[in-house]
Amino acid sequence: MTKIFVDADACPVKNEVCRVAKRYGLHVDFVSNSRMAIPFDALFELIVVAEGLDRADDWIVEHAGGGDIVVSSDLPLAARCIGRGARVLDPKGRVFTEDSMGDVLANRELAAHLREIGMSTGGPAPFEKRDRSRFLERLDHLIQAARNEDR
Repeated sequence: MTKIFVDADACPVKNEVCRVAKRYGLHVDFVSNSRMAIPFDALFELIVVAEGLDRADDWIVEHAGGGDIVVSSDLPLAARCIGRGARVLDPKGRVFTEDSMGDVLANRELAAHLREIGMSTGGPAPFEKRDRSRFLERLDHLIQAARNEDR
């Protein structure tokens, strides 16, 4: 059965995940380094991991696998989850795949290098209404794909 794992600390689409998961009856683990409010429902669970670098990421990687969906904008986490067979979607609706991760990680490294040598890379675009809409559409598509695979 498909589960959804949310890298929850800075995720702007937690409510959207809840709405979609409830419609499909899917369990969601919100994984965080600190306590936060999530809607009260038997389908939703808050997992608070110990403080420390990448502890939430490590927990998600240990528990997510084939057929599951991970919501995160963390690129190294996305690559690790894809390696375990999970589908990965960022809050702006970008679906990460094994084929796309090489380019995505290379661009991340290039941007980091440019910042190190003093060049401005501009940073990410602000989160917009159309990002939320794209996220909902792609999450629905990933759930349908996972359900079709289960059959």
